[in-house]
Amino acid sequence: MEAIRDHLGRTFKTLRISLINTCNLACTYCSYSNEENRNNRSASKDHGLKPKELMGLVVKLHERLNFNTIRFTGGEPLLYRELPALIRGAKALGISDLNLTTNGLLLQKQVPALKAAGLTAINVSLDAIDPLTFFMMARRHGLDQTLRGIDTALQAGIAVKINSVIMKGMNHDQVIPLLKYAAEREIIIRFLEIMAMGHLHGKADEYFFSQAEILQLISTQHRFTPINRKTGATANYWQTEEGNIFGIIANESQPFCKDCDRLRLDVYGNIYGCLSDNHPISIKGTLEPPVLDLRLKEALAQKQTIKFTGSKLSMLHIGG
Repeated sequence: MEAIRDHLGRTFKTLRISLINTCNLACTYCSYSNEENRNNRSASKDHGLKPKELMGLVVKLHERLNFNTIRFTGGEPLLYRELPALIRGAKALGISDLNLTTNGLLLQKQVPALKAAGLTAINVSLDAIDPLTFFMMARRHGLDQTLRGIDTALQAGIAVKINSVIMKGMNHDQVIPLLKYAAEREIIIRFLEIMAMGHLHGKADEYFFSQAEILQLISTQHRFTPINRKTGATANYWQTEEGNIFGIIANESQPFCKDCDRLRLDVYGNIYGCLSDNHPISIKGTLEPPVLDLRLKEALAQKQTIKFTGSKLSMLHIGG
C-alpha cells in the first residue's frame, strides 16, 4: 500500500487525540471565557464521539499509518472518564509510546490507574511556581494539587516533563524558578513561545517572549550547551553545566514545520494536519480506504512549509 507522504517526505507517525474540549482551568492563552467552556460541553455532549467510536477511529488510523506515538490531550484529558480504557486499547494495538498532556490538577488520584493501563509519559502544563502568578495565568487556584500530581507520577515511575508557556509581562519572571524546580527533580522542562491561537490570533505579539529572550534569562544563572535536535522534535534542547536539560518550543522563532509528523483528532471525529489550519476534516463514520486516504492527504496538505502561522482555532478545542 502506498505511503501517505507529501513532497517534503512528511507523513503522520504521531497521533494527538483531543479527548475533551473543556477544562478545569481557564488559562489566559487558551480559554477566552467560561462561556466557551459551557458551549463546548454542550456541543460535545450532543455531537462528540462515544468512546467506542473514538477507539474505532484510532484503530482505523493506526492500521493505515502505523503510529509510533499516541498523545492524549484536551481540554483537560483527566476529565475524560474512559481515559484508562483508551490507553489500554491503544497499548493492545502495539503502540508502546503512550503519552498524556495535562494540567495535573487531577493527576495525584489517577496515577495508579494510568500506570496500570500502560501510560508511559506525562507532560504537565505548569506556567508558574509562584502561587499568585499561577493564579494569574490559570485564572484558578490549584498549584499545590499540580505539584503533588507531578511528585506522585515520578514516584510511580512515569516519565514526566513540564511545559511552561511564557508570556511577556505575565510570567516571564518564572523562567528561572521553574528551571530550578525541574532541576531539583531531575526532569526536563520545556518553555513555549506563545502561540497565536484562538482569541490570541492576530494579537499574540503583545505577550510574545522569544527563544532568544528565554536563553538570555537563563544565561544570567547558568552556562549551557545545545543538544542536537531529533527529527520531528517540537523543541530545541540545551544542557546546563550542572547536567540538567531544558528545551524551548520556539514555534515562532525557530519553526519545526519541515519535519512535523503529527496528526490531530478532535472530539467530533475531525482530523487536522496543522494547528495553523482551522478547517476540520471529518473521518467520522464508516469510510472506505480510498476515501480515508484522500482525507489523510487533505490533512497532510494543511501542514505549513515555512512557519507556524496560528489560527482562530481554540487550544481548548484541539489541545497542545
